[in-house]
Amino acid sequence: MEMEVVSRESIKPSSPTPPHLSTYPLSLFDNAAAPNSVPLIYFYAPNPKQFPDEATRISFLKKSLSQVLSMYYPFAGRFKDPLSLHCNDQGASLLVTRIKTTTLSHILRNPTDSLLNPLFPDELQWKDMGLESSLLAVQINCFSCGGMAVTVCMSHKIGDASTLFNFFNDWSTLTREYSYTQQPHITIALPHVGASSLFPQNHFPLPRQFSFVPHHNMVCRRLVFEGSKIDSLKALCSEKVEKPTRFEVVVALIYKCGVSALGLSVRNMLLRVAINLRSRIVPPLPEKSLGNLAWSFYASSMDKNNDEVELHEVVTKTREGLSLFCDKYVRNFGDLKFVSEFLRFGRAVTNNNNKSCEDGEEKKKDMMFFSGWCRFKAYEADFGWGNPVWVTTGVCPVKNSVVLMDTRDGKGIEAVVCMLDKDMAMFESHPDLLRYASLEPNRWACSSS
Repeated sequence: MEMEVVSRESIKPSSPTPPHLSTYPLSLFDNAAAPNSVPLIYFYAPNPKQFPDEATRISFLKKSLSQVLSMYYPFAGRFKDPLSLHCNDQGASLLVTRIKTTTLSHILRNPTDSLLNPLFPDELQWKDMGLESSLLAVQINCFSCGGMAVTVCMSHKIGDASTLFNFFNDWSTLTREYSYTQQPHITIALPHVGASSLFPQNHFPLPRQFSFVPHHNMVCRRLVFEGSKIDSLKALCSEKVEKPTRFEVVVALIYKCGVSALGLSVRNMLLRVAINLRSRIVPPLPEKSLGNLAWSFYASSMDKNNDEVELHEVVTKTREGLSLFCDKYVRNFGDLKFVSEFLRFGRAVTNNNNKSCEDGEEKKKDMMFFSGWCRFKAYEADFGWGNPVWVTTGVCPVKNSVVLMDTRDGKGIEAVVCMLDKDMAMFESHPDLLRYASLEPNRWACSSS
């Protein structure tokens, strides 16, 4: 893919950060987060009227980015030390590129990693952004047809997926106002930035920091479960499980196929799920709370004499794990002693699950990790030239990791699955998976309908 870098600059906030906010302490969960970036890519089809033109659109994007950085002021700062940020308004990195040969329709028809990766700023997706670089990097990719791909990479140390989606939606709202009125006169709720006061680091020993260690021979597949197929999966479970959700049945099916692909039993294949804590903490936190407010739980043990597991059993065990996690830990976060116990629990589970012993012999044990990015209103990000035709993320280097996102119609789920190539070959040919999922579907056909 031939790409020309049109410009590279740093976008500073439109108004300076007040002196009393110059130091931003990271929370307990921020410190535990991996130093890697969280990437998103939004594809926009050409506007039939081609208004505003490309130069004007880029100008609007820059102005609104400057304005939204004033609201999300930590994003424009730099690390002061490993435990805090200096909100010094140095700005976010912005690249503007022009795609000369590859068309938007070609990428949407055939979204290979080799085509998607260059669209991210400096190909930072899921990589360590470093302590001295920008905390937020943006790349605006312009296609000759008039379409765009807008990508963002945010340091995971300052926020989770919910934080990044909120930022992107607020940025698009401000840009849309520029497009329509030339000067935005809209009030946007400011993000809540009190996570560090709720979960201060200084009360606890520094938690174990997660890291994304890349594996060789890793491959990624994007699967789409259409709403009708998810309804069929729900029907399979509904006799044994009350009102199974689309997230639960998709997780259960992928896990079931993953166990088979890796040649393991359910006793040796852990199921771990990351969830958004904001609505589950008592009292709940604002939806636009800044920072890392997500954590993961393990499904209840699925000890069985045979290696087969039914879909409804996985859903039930996942619910049991979530219920235990919320009842014992999440709902008691107001009491700091529960946070301490929660961290001890996390370390114990991690250590105990690193190996499984039976009759004195160490047995192979593995894990599938699911991160749910559904219901984050990804497809509402309209900059003034239409809603995105496709929203996805980059290839995550974590083995057996799955990111689940909404499809464009809000009824289906897209799963970004990363595995070792030898395991993926077995996984993607599993008959149950092929029955309910589409492998790398044509997004251009969807965008044109």
